[in-house]
Amino acid sequence: MSTAAANSLASLLTQTSLDDHEVLKAANAEIKKSKTDLNAHHARAVALLKLDRFEDAAAVFRDIEGLQQKAPFEYAYALYKTGDAAKAVKVAQAQGATGGRGTKHVLAQAAYRSESFAQAMNIYRELANQGIEDEEYDIRINSGAVDAQLEWDGQGELAQKKKPTREDLEVFETAYNAACGSIARGELAQGEVCLKRAISLCNALEDLSDEEKAAEIMPMTVQHIYILTQLGRTDEAEQLADTLPITEIKELSTRYIAQVNKIAASKDLANPYLSHRLFHSSPKPSKTDQHFSFQTNLLRQDEYVMSLLTQKTAGVALSTEKVISAAPAPTLSPAVNMAAVLNAAAHTRNVANEKAALKEILPVLEKRPGDVGLILTVTHLYVLTGNHAAATQLLESFFKRLEQSGSATDLDVRFAPGLIATLVSLYAQQGRPGASRSELSKAAEYWRKPHKSETAAPSKALMVAAATALLDTHNAENTKLAGEIFKGLHDQDDEDRAAIAGLVAAYSITDPDNLPQDLVAYLPEPSRLISDIDAAALEDAGVPIGTLATTSVAHNPLTSSAGAESRKRAATKSVPSKAKRIRKARMPKDFDPDKKMDAERWLPMRDRSYYRPRGKKGKKRADGLTQGGAVSEDKGSPAPQVQKAGGGGNKKNKKKGKK
Repeated sequence: MSTAAANSLASLLTQTSLDDHEVLKAANAEIKKSKTDLNAHHARAVALLKLDRFEDAAAVFRDIEGLQQKAPFEYAYALYKTGDAAKAVKVAQAQGATGGRGTKHVLAQAAYRSESFAQAMNIYRELANQGIEDEEYDIRINSGAVDAQLEWDGQGELAQKKKPTREDLEVFETAYNAACGSIARGELAQGEVCLKRAISLCNALEDLSDEEKAAEIMPMTVQHIYILTQLGRTDEAEQLADTLPITEIKELSTRYIAQVNKIAASKDLANPYLSHRLFHSSPKPSKTDQHFSFQTNLLRQDEYVMSLLTQKTAGVALSTEKVISAAPAPTLSPAVNMAAVLNAAAHTRNVANEKAALKEILPVLEKRPGDVGLILTVTHLYVLTGNHAAATQLLESFFKRLEQSGSATDLDVRFAPGLIATLVSLYAQQGRPGASRSELSKAAEYWRKPHKSETAAPSKALMVAAATALLDTHNAENTKLAGEIFKGLHDQDDEDRAAIAGLVAAYSITDPDNLPQDLVAYLPEPSRLISDIDAAALEDAGVPIGTLATTSVAHNPLTSSAGAESRKRAATKSVPSKAKRIRKARMPKDFDPDKKMDAERWLPMRDRSYYRPRGKKGKKRADGLTQGGAVSEDKGSPAPQVQKAGGGGNKKNKKKGKK
């Protein structure tokens, strides 16, 4: 490229009011003169990106050697916009410290799109700390979106905000993100409030046209239908779904979800065959508009369920088998384990009850003993049939096999919080608190160790449950371990009330003199906790007097009368039961209604409690026949006669022998 041509192109690019089409035209002219001119190719790629011709820009980077190294920022942005977010992350990360602020924004966006939400959160936190005023608004919106996705992805403990603030409800974008975060946490009522606030703020904007407002409100309406359906307000959900113009939604991913939500909310679409046809009539999203993995799993699950309802069991069994066989076992992948559950449902072929389903599924479990989803399905069926012992034994044997393998991935599955919670629930159902504490403590000890895998992270709920169970043992060593667990949780989040309460409880036992008073200040005052408790009313209602030990003695009929003082007071005064009316046809002629009937009148006289035999012989006979009574040693009393087998008692029938 000549110096004059280079200067003309440079002067052309410095004109800020220049149209991108003119830049593209000038760059193409320079490329015709010199096909190896990287500056011209660079200008052409930038012009294509500004014209939203992302596929063409990505093709330029693929075809021109050396351009990727010359313009890594633009290359990463082109990859991100063409749907290759994972590769965009690698390109942006390769720049390291040399990458500017724009590269960090691209990296954060690509990490978010590739579902590396923790990485995106760290980048946005770093950008927010730098305090660039022009970017504060955008960073706050994007950070709220990342928090919502962390909640959906099961990493809610990493989210920066756990509850919507007043600041979040000032702009419709942040209010919508706050609503999504609340829905992901299961706080549907709070999510509906934030969602209505977002719609109201969007409608109040003056710088948006009516069409732009409608485009912004449509995804919020789809989310509102989901909330109403989950809350059981199906009539409201159906009415709102009928007003939604689904075909006008430009984003195909949102349109697809809107169609599914409308099917779920509609009473007219109860016919599974009609629902199946409408479900598959929605257009599939493009590569650049894909659903997140949790959405894809739910949509695939809906598809399998509709196929089962339309009697397509063979097809479901075949397709789910492919998903299961393509992944290593055991695995914690939600998609694989969901496929295993539906594969089991396909094998049952809509049987009548749980026992019949077990009969069909147990042979499948023998073929796939490491299938987590199948094991949980069989466990659930055992629980439904009341066989908790078999469910417990199934999980225990599975855990034992994983421990014996020694593999890091197998151990991650072994101590997965969901599986631990399932086994602990079974132990609680069987009244085995010791086994529950042992299982929780082993899981806590495992997750406190460093792990090589980036995806392996301890569950906050699991750690809190384990530390609480250790505190309940009142053992010095266990209490110390519980304090260490709560200390680690407090270091992660110094405003976590569960960690603060556990840390104070552990300190009060192990080292009460050095109890940090600043932690105590976080906890509510005891007077507030008991302000609405009426001790006198509780005592009148039947509070046991004395300790548990004396109460148990009082209920033991073999103990002495000393424990009678600790008996429980009656909660209310005993009300005499209303006498049962007897029909006149069943009354005897001399029946007196004022006379109390004998409760033992149906028993023989000798079996009644008030029966006393008369005469000396009768009294002695009664004493001898009383079970547990004293044995009479009177020689005059007749001894019981024992007859020999085969011996006859009638002497008349006995023949005389010869003398």
